[in-house]
Amino acid sequence: MSHAFRSLLQKVGSGSHTSKDLTRAEAATATFMMLQQEATPAQLGAFMIAHRIKRPTPDELAGMLDAYEQLGPKLAAIESPHPVTVFSAPYDGRSRTLPISPLAALILAAADAPVIMHGGDRMPTKYGLPLIEIWQNLGLNWQRLTLSQIQQVLATTGLGFVYLPHHFVQAQAMVPYRDQIGKRPPFATVEIMWSPYGGQAHLVSGFVHPPTEERTRTTLALRNAPFFTTVKGLEGSCDLARSRTAILGLGQSDGSFDRLLINARDYGFSSEDPPLLDEAEAIAAIQGVIEGKPGEVSQEVSQSAIWNGGFYLWRCGVCSSLEAGFTLAEKLITQGQLQQKLSQIQQAIAALTLVAPS
Repeated sequence: MSHAFRSLLQKVGSGSHTSKDLTRAEAATATFMMLQQEATPAQLGAFMIAHRIKRPTPDELAGMLDAYEQLGPKLAAIESPHPVTVFSAPYDGRSRTLPISPLAALILAAADAPVIMHGGDRMPTKYGLPLIEIWQNLGLNWQRLTLSQIQQVLATTGLGFVYLPHHFVQAQAMVPYRDQIGKRPPFATVEIMWSPYGGQAHLVSGFVHPPTEERTRTTLALRNAPFFTTVKGLEGSCDLARSRTAILGLGQSDGSFDRLLINARDYGFSSEDPPLLDEAEAIAAIQGVIEGKPGEVSQEVSQSAIWNGGFYLWRCGVCSSLEAGFTLAEKLITQGQLQQKLSQIQQAIAALTLVAPS
């Protein structure tokens, strides 16, 4: 048993009236000890559930991110005319709505605005469709690349994916505890604020509940990461909904913050989010959009891709207005540039020596 960790556990696990918040340094130490498994399994599980009940503070989240930065993978800064966007969404995937962020990522990459995504396999508590499976079905085997190879692909194509089981094994080792406690631990909150990129990034953080957005804003301020976008997204993802007003927080490089509310109907889009009814059908619909030949299902997915892609093109400074962003996103789809970008990434990966699948 770790006696040092026991004292930190006692602070957060003493009950609603007597528990105490950790300092940023204490939270970093606790996270480091958990990721390094210096604490016992009983201590790990107890800390996760106690910290969830107490609710992590921004100082604690900043400390946890400090530990992630110390132990986790980091892609080096690349040359780019536009900021590198890091999409940070819940790792336990999607179960109700079709994921749009892979299409938004291809739109941005096709417009020379690089994108990094991160995540793992099917994960508790939802065990929903993860992004890695979508990319694999599109012919991109990120899980078989080393971190240095992902760096090469990012630099040459503008897209990269950090795969938790291979690139951050300490964090992956925490996954079984999520299933055992039956709840998302604070690690799940850290993941939607984490950027595995060594340069100045545009972090996009999805959320469900309004208090999460406020914690994100304060945490990123403590971390000196002023350029970010928060999205009350579909199932907590970075995907803007069409069925309701999109609630967005825009953290600017100068430290200011703006609130943006936009409704898809005001820009000529229908108000329906594509459901995730069948995963094979979902992949086929995404492929249809990429190929520029959307069928009945793909047509609705294409509308969401334009809605999301256009917003992010504007947010990254590729376009001067939302309207220009939507126009460019549609053009990139209809002129086959998503297919060209996907083919470029496939070829870049094929030229590398892939590691054996685990």
